[in-house]
Amino acid sequence: MSPLRRLATLTLLAATAAAMSAAPVSTARAEDLVLYGAGSLRAAMTAIAADYAKATGNSVRTAFGPSGLMRDRIEAGEAVDLFTSADMGHALTLRKDGRAAAAVMFTRNRLCAFAKPDARLEPASFAERLLDPSVRIGTSTPKADPGGDYTWEMFQRIGQHHPGAFATLDAKAKKIVGGSTAADPSDPDPIASAFARGDITVMIAYCSGAEQRRQATPDLQVVPVPPPYATGPEYGLAITSLQKPAAVGLMLAILSPEGQATLARFGFDPVGLPSDGER
Repeated sequence: MSPLRRLATLTLLAATAAAMSAAPVSTARAEDLVLYGAGSLRAAMTAIAADYAKATGNSVRTAFGPSGLMRDRIEAGEAVDLFTSADMGHALTLRKDGRAAAAVMFTRNRLCAFAKPDARLEPASFAERLLDPSVRIGTSTPKADPGGDYTWEMFQRIGQHHPGAFATLDAKAKKIVGGSTAADPSDPDPIASAFARGDITVMIAYCSGAEQRRQATPDLQVVPVPPPYATGPEYGLAITSLQKPAAVGLMLAILSPEGQATLARFGFDPVGLPSDGER
């Protein structure tokens, strides 16, 4: 069965499930869906949404940005069907507050350090190099963007191994993206601009963005955060209603082997791929 046919089948199953728990539906019709997502998911979710729309005839309008700010928009009353966050916390909060019917983890990511050669960053001396006064660190903004929260958790773990390190890293980190005032909103790539200006020599960000960062700043080295300091970004999906078959179908498409394979193709760590012998 082709991937598109499988997506169509998922939607049919979702419609059937909804019909069993609600009033009978006389005929299927295309629906308009709205998906909000973390900025790091822009490419992957755009691809999954396009595949789903092609397979089912349901249109999917998307918007992306820092997860905390996107959740603020939902809480302010903007209508969405699915929210794909860069952490579980925002999705669970929407469910707890009654703004979402269900929440589920759908993929993982990792933190990497994107470093200019003169930062001399390597796994064996990772913490020591970040603490060097000559190394200028860029980050996302905590609370507004889970990437910042994960980074500060990394700083705390470094501090557990190197007394006093957390205060140093907290003070020297420059918040480049993720907050409403973190960067010039007209700049399409504030991280690349910060590297070009020399404001930073290292950027802590998701490993899934490695290709984009290398294209924008070709001489960057990509150093995964070493295990003693690594944090595990877990991405959460919130669906606002289980009574909308097309929305349930899109959720299932994201969780399906095809959707998980698309996430893997864009650098994420899928949570729902079968073993090679079962694909």
